[in-house]
Amino acid sequence: MTDHNNYSANKKVAILIEQAVEDAEFTVPYNGLKQAGIEVVVLGSRMNEKYKGKQGKLSIQADGTTTEAIASEFDAVVIPGGVAPDKMRRNLNTVRFVQEAIQQGKLVAAVCHGPQVLIEGDLLKGKQVTGFSAIAKDIINAGANYLDEPVVVDGNLITSREPGDLPIFTTAILSRLGYGGKDAALPDEKDTSAEWWKLADAWGGSTKGDISKGLNTALTGERYSLETFENYLEKESDSQVKSVFQEVIASKQRHIKKLETYLQQLGEKPSLGANIANQYAKVKTALTGSDDIYQLRSALGDVQTGIGDIGNLCVMYTDPAVTAIFKEIYQDLSKYEQQLVELYRARVSAQVQPPKPTTGAGVSM
Repeated sequence: MTDHNNYSANKKVAILIEQAVEDAEFTVPYNGLKQAGIEVVVLGSRMNEKYKGKQGKLSIQADGTTTEAIASEFDAVVIPGGVAPDKMRRNLNTVRFVQEAIQQGKLVAAVCHGPQVLIEGDLLKGKQVTGFSAIAKDIINAGANYLDEPVVVDGNLITSREPGDLPIFTTAILSRLGYGGKDAALPDEKDTSAEWWKLADAWGGSTKGDISKGLNTALTGERYSLETFENYLEKESDSQVKSVFQEVIASKQRHIKKLETYLQQLGEKPSLGANIANQYAKVKTALTGSDDIYQLRSALGDVQTGIGDIGNLCVMYTDPAVTAIFKEIYQDLSKYEQQLVELYRARVSAQVQPPKPTTGAGVSM
């Protein structure tokens, strides 16, 4: 075994496990640590139980339980996300184990929903922390300062947001465990130009093929919706609605350019589905009526469908670059959804206003 400045000597890390753990959030740090020559111990809540991942890819037997584990025997504790942390936080022994690790100055790293365990243990007050966007308010309410960044390090606490952050998250753990030397070849965790997907792939995360498939899925959706909104714009008569449609079109064009550029960087090309997506959109919009309210509602439905689709893609890949593109699309769609909702409500409200009472001379009897 290569001696990376003797970093791995006597290093021992616990990685927590529960049912419905997010597969990649367990697999990537687990493999990254193991490949670095660090001893990894999987701790569950019950003996003799096989734990399965949320995505159905992971199935693993724990090495022991948090009930019997002694925090002082470990150099670090890793808490993956998924549904698992909500189960972990209900186990008093798991919470106690993490509390003891923090109190003893051990490195504790939590990703995605992992900070829920830290919240349960009252361990976040005054800390700089990140985590999945859905628990941002929970983190803030626990007394922490929430930062929307790929990795946040505060003392012996490391946190990350989602699967796309995993190669950076794992690198941050390894570097603080002493993994170094010229043979390590790890990028700096702040290096936004690094090809992080290659590290994640080496650690069991998304492959180039996976990422290309995701890019083509998003590209298909963006090309389809671009054509759709261009047709909506042609039929629209309301100036306010037309203005929003024009903004949507401009954002779609930006997204398409970014998706195509990243595909090219990976040495891939748009799929057949992506290339003919606009043809499907022409057929669909040809059947859409020209009534302004109906068209506005159709546009709102298209945006909401896009939010659901891209939202799923945001958490599927262990590549920071592709995740950033998907999140930008998601955020733009969410913004336009609210604008379209306000316009739709205003138009519907105007149509259903009761008629004003007429005034005039009374009829004499």
